[in-house]
Amino acid sequence: MADFENLLARLIEHQVEFVLVGGFAATAHGSTLLTVDVDICMRFSTDNLLGLQEAVAELHPVHRMTPRRLPLRLTPETCQDLKNLYLDTDFGQLDCLGMIQGVGDFERVKEQSVEVSLPGGICRILSLDALIRSKEAMGRPRDRESVLQLKAIRDRRARQGPSSISQM
Repeated sequence: MADFENLLARLIEHQVEFVLVGGFAATAHGSTLLTVDVDICMRFSTDNLLGLQEAVAELHPVHRMTPRRLPLRLTPETCQDLKNLYLDTDFGQLDCLGMIQGVGDFERVKEQSVEVSLPGGICRILSLDALIRSKEAMGRPRDRESVLQLKAIRDRRARQGPSSISQM
């Protein structure tokens, strides 16, 4: 059974440098659409990747996009060429991305993120405008539906004035 809050709490606890993007970020902004995974954009440095591995080690992570679903076993050498990681864990799917379409690489994503307080601690999430751009760039049917909701949320906030981001 998916336990996305505790999955994120582990990443926060292990000080993995990441920004929450995708469906969970949309939910934090007020979207009602459900998501089946956690999408993060992270710094793909050796130290950060090894920290990610430590954070999820007890959750039996496996590479979701490989035919044999091999266990996650990173070394400093194997970290060098990674751009994305797609994992299944005991707490659910975790997609680790090095860049986000419509926004850019981790540094650009981080620049366009905001801090929020989640049950597991303080986390960065993609800003509402950047999230809309990323969903528009993806162009999948579920992303188009998400864009409609996110734009409505942005319009409502503009009419009501500054408000806080939803707390998950």
